[in-house]
Amino acid sequence: MLTLWRLARGPTMPDRILALDTLAIDVIALVVLMGLATGSLYSFEAALLIAMMGFVGTVALCKFLIGRSIID
Repeated sequence: MLTLWRLARGPTMPDRILALDTLAIDVIALVVLMGLATGSLYSFEAALLIAMMGFVGTVALCKFLIGRSIID
């Protein structure tokens, strides 16, 4: 809940980006725990995809924030 609050009301844009990255890590942890509980191998692939999307999104937002071109 605190992460969602920081995402919505963060005083600066870097705070919001960090909250979004933290939220992605929380989702990854929940997907992995669900995979362990159910024994499903597909949930680990889903966690890997979420991790890659979160990393690429964080890098793109940071590059946009500093004013550089997103695609070099």
